[in-house]
Amino acid sequence: ERRAANASKKEINIQWYIPSLAKPSNDTETKVLLLYAYNTKPVKISNVKIFSSMPVFSGHLWIPLARIISLREKLSNLKQQIEMLMQSSKGLSSASEPTSFLEQSETLKIIPSKNSKTNVAKVYLDEKTEEMAKRCLSEVKTLLSAVPALSLPLTEIPFDVTLQSIASLEDMFDPASGCIITEESLFNWIISLLH
Repeated sequence: ERRAANASKKEINIQWYIPSLAKPSNDTETKVLLLYAYNTKPVKISNVKIFSSMPVFSGHLWIPLARIISLREKLSNLKQQIEMLMQSSKGLSSASEPTSFLEQSETLKIIPSKNSKTNVAKVYLDEKTEEMAKRCLSEVKTLLSAVPALSLPLTEIPFDVTLQSIASLEDMFDPASGCIITEESLFNWIISLLH
């Protein structure tokens, strides 16, 4: 109840509805309903009778289920590729610094505390991973655009790629659940597509 009444920062809430009977009648492929709501300023609702919805927006999109499943699989592969890049860059940086046994054991004590920061650190992509990301994000753009046919493929990545941002996108396209996105550059890109 408290969560529904307060949003201390900008966030977008994504939920999916898989209808049994409420399908658009003229479509033969299975579609699901993407429900979204976001706020552009902090929101605190203390009295619903006098609530002003000025900074709060909501909407919905019908999206083919097969395309969502396909995109989620591609996003999952992209996330794995980014995790491998992060592991290899960690391995290179630690291998290039000669340390004594004592220093290594001290470093090992520090590593667990850095893990939470790793997810939000910007990842520098190699050429293969960058192309993979552009393809995935172009597909996200097409699915969320009001006129998908006019949506051009991306030539550059429109937000800072972090492990958290790609994990958030993967969660966003999971029709079995929903998600809340708060990372500012990802948030701004998604709402620009929903306008």
